[in-house]
Amino acid sequence: MVRKAVLPVAGLGTRFLPATKAVPKEMMPLVDRPAIQYIVEECARAGLDDVLLVTSTGKSAIEDHFDRRVDLEAALAEKGKDEELAAVRDLAELAQVHSVRQGEPLGLGHAVLMAAGHVTADESFAVLLGDDIVDPDEPFLERMIEAHERTGRPVVALMEVPHDQVHLYGVADVEPGEADGEFRIRRLVEKPSADEAPSNLIIVGRYVLPGTIFDVLRDTPPGRGDEIQLTDALQTLAADEPIVGIRLDAERYDTGDKLGFVKATVQLAAARDDIGPDFLTWLRGWLAEQQG
Repeated sequence: MVRKAVLPVAGLGTRFLPATKAVPKEMMPLVDRPAIQYIVEECARAGLDDVLLVTSTGKSAIEDHFDRRVDLEAALAEKGKDEELAAVRDLAELAQVHSVRQGEPLGLGHAVLMAAGHVTADESFAVLLGDDIVDPDEPFLERMIEAHERTGRPVVALMEVPHDQVHLYGVADVEPGEADGEFRIRRLVEKPSADEAPSNLIIVGRYVLPGTIFDVLRDTPPGRGDEIQLTDALQTLAADEPIVGIRLDAERYDTGDKLGFVKATVQLAAARDDIGPDFLTWLRGWLAEQQG
């Protein structure tokens, strides 16, 4: 049974400077919750109650966010702010949150390898990248876990993109799998041209992996960017026996750059029951003024 998740959050967040000079990118708020909270909540919904943050210097605010804050709780209780108090307390109960430092930025594969002291070789685990937030109403991670437990193979999330964009991503060479939206992957191609791409299905930031991936990562030499690439390790496993891809049909919010972050904020705000209707009314009026 998959119970653990690994969240690589050691990046510098340079695309969001100067905001990320002192605040981790993962703590930047989407409405009233930091981006990382959406990811941990996704883990909790899928039954992953043990979360390992792979962090770096300057990221302690992420760990603090999921810890108790007794003085704040006391202040909220004294003022009778019960709703806010419950929200703060619930954070510490979402999951058991641990952390390990990635001393050098040596690639996603290296970040995942940092979890080897927390996840044993006979355990399977999920890896969730914080730039990709999946619609909270869709049980996509649960589907990935089910596929892994059914097949015993590594499972990756796939998403369709226009053919003129495949050169920006890792692309999967696929054949039909056991279920609708499921594929067998024999080959992964890193940033191919549109003419050479085996499909328009790219790998996005969700993985469910067996603990044996650690031995493969230890033997994986640095690749693109002189970093240890998780994709290279997955290619090694796919060459031995096909791995599984699940097409992401749910809404995906890409918070990896400024425009994507703004879009995600707007979409998530519009979907909220508490502020969505008023926000959409204001937004429509503002757009009408701009067009007029």
